[in-house]
Amino acid sequence: MQELEPFYRWRDIYQSENDPNSPFYEREYSEFEFTNKLYNYAIHPQWDEIGSPTLYLKILFAEYNKGFAVIELIGEWNDAIHNDIMFLKREVVEPLNYMGIDKFILIGENVLNFHSSDDSYYEEWFQDVEDGWIAAINFQEHVLQEFRAANIDYYLNFGGELDEYNWRKFNPLQLYTEVQKIMRHRLG
Repeated sequence: MQELEPFYRWRDIYQSENDPNSPFYEREYSEFEFTNKLYNYAIHPQWDEIGSPTLYLKILFAEYNKGFAVIELIGEWNDAIHNDIMFLKREVVEPLNYMGIDKFILIGENVLNFHSSDDSYYEEWFQDVEDGWIAAINFQEHVLQEFRAANIDYYLNFGGELDEYNWRKFNPLQLYTEVQKIMRHRLG
């Protein structure tokens, strides 16, 4: 687990700890101290904690003029025990939304499991983005099945080309443009 680090290729153009609008502004990271754990396994210190003992993330890019953010997730998304959606919504989504972000690209390759509870935070998030959207890219199939079983697919967009998307080949603006096209087609 400690070798799984957030995608770093965009760090030369965006770092959430240097963004005054980011909820992680001025956060300091160590490359040597592994303080956060997931299932008793240390995780890379570049992942940001949000209050959940099982779900961590990294804001890979935020563009306030276009109103989008790319967020990579790692861990177990557990709404049933830890109410992870509450932490995600209150600690990350709301501050970004307040700054004009209404389009969210969630990258879930490293989300190991999903355990649902009620959908009230998802509904609230969906309402908060109004004309925006929430796209979930590359989540594992068993996680997507749990999303569907919990009716989260009403609020998060996934499936089709979003499930096996080669997002790393793009810069952030190209990724946004590509996902925007998919979302316009789906929502239009």
